[in-house]
Amino acid sequence: MKRLYDLIIAYTAFFVLSPLLLVIAIGIFITMGRPIFFRQTRPGLYGKPFRLIKFRTMNRSYDEQGAKLADSERLTPFGNFLRSNSFDELPELINVIKGDMSLVGPRPLLMQYLDRYSHKQARRHEVKPGITGWAQVNGRNSISWADKFELDVWYVDNCSVSLDLKIIAMTFRSVLTQEGINQKGEATVKYFQGNSNNNTPIE
Repeated sequence: MKRLYDLIIAYTAFFVLSPLLLVIAIGIFITMGRPIFFRQTRPGLYGKPFRLIKFRTMNRSYDEQGAKLADSERLTPFGNFLRSNSFDELPELINVIKGDMSLVGPRPLLMQYLDRYSHKQARRHEVKPGITGWAQVNGRNSISWADKFELDVWYVDNCSVSLDLKIIAMTFRSVLTQEGINQKGEATVKYFQGNSNNNTPIE
């Protein structure tokens, strides 16, 4: 049932939103050039790697020593607009259609996090990652990693069609109010360093 409504909603949304996707792609090309998309390997169901696709929001600026600038310095005004409205996530509909992701589930994070989770936190990979999820509608990036993982595991233990529909409805409200887009002082959120030290920025 979950896969069926994932496909129905994802195909429908992709078709309906195709003019908006085209406008965003042109906007990225004008303001940042190529590539249009940001692709990165992320862990999916049971930690199996897949290629996540999002709209690009940052430029490729480096300092005099050749080091990449901080996220806050590389995030463009247009990219910030995309993130503020969650438009950068729309290409993930392709991941849903391919079967790598679901509409609802724990967000796919970074591969290097896999060996930093506690046994309980690692259970977030017992379901497919989602475009939105229980943690996203209950604080998103404004809550701690520990709280976020607790919400993810709660979803794993309680997921249902009715809960997914509730989360999708709550997501529209969160996007409209632009709640929890980033942590204070960060372009997005700090890296998860493990369960004791979370102090490095994430892309």
